[in-house]
Amino acid sequence: MTQIAELTTRTIVAIRGEDRVTFLDALITNSLEKAAPGEPVYAAFLTPQGKYLFDFTVIPHEDVLLIDVEASRASDLVRRLSLYKLRAKATLTVESDLWRTYAAWDGSASEEAGRIHWTDPRHPDLGQRFIQPREAPQPDGLVPEAAYHAHRYALGIPEGSVDLPVDKALLVESGFDELQGVAWDKGCYIGQELTARTKYRGLVKRRLVPVRFEGAPPAPGTPLLMGERDAGDMRGGTDGIGLALIRLEFLTADALTADGKPVHPSVPDWVRLPQEK
Repeated sequence: MTQIAELTTRTIVAIRGEDRVTFLDALITNSLEKAAPGEPVYAAFLTPQGKYLFDFTVIPHEDVLLIDVEASRASDLVRRLSLYKLRAKATLTVESDLWRTYAAWDGSASEEAGRIHWTDPRHPDLGQRFIQPREAPQPDGLVPEAAYHAHRYALGIPEGSVDLPVDKALLVESGFDELQGVAWDKGCYIGQELTARTKYRGLVKRRLVPVRFEGAPPAPGTPLLMGERDAGDMRGGTDGIGLALIRLEFLTADALTADGKPVHPSVPDWVRLPQEK
């Protein structure tokens, strides 16, 4: 049975203007040459040092690029992208007052007038996303947004600044390679040199993976320990399931601890570890 949740933590930023594609493509980790109506791309916008600032999906629709992004940071994305606009013919607006954002999984949502649908490009089991005008009737049988987050956490997929700390997270250790978030054959973008160096020099020492535990999740940033040894730290989570950034040597541990609570890591089959190259 199809599960549908409204994602109040997501919103839409729109980029319009004749230079919208060339302007955005020069800044982000993926190539908009891959993007087409119904075929979005997942990407990130980085610091010059290759650290995470934003992740989002770019959906071409008619004469606009729609960006599905973390709602609480949408205005900051517009501000930071606008610093690079110079003479480009492009306008950026946050459209929170126009759209509601939804996820649908374990099936597909019906096509209805006014909705814009796309398949989540990160992983086939994530399902679909769609937006519809804010004044349109809500879909029937909505499940809580926490159900969507539990679904993606079980798959090991990060989303937003709770899972990917701003100015700290690295794309390769966070799964962006396998989640189709980086075009390695693309020309320069902000942070490209250090991102490529991390991948090709084998500098990854930790990976972001799902972890299970009893009850409420440990707070993001809580240290993970193997005995008294540093094993990593927690990222986002919901009851019973979350993500943690764990040192490679501890990924197969039966249990680590966070604030004394047992935490059980697992490695999804889509994650490629260094020894598997």
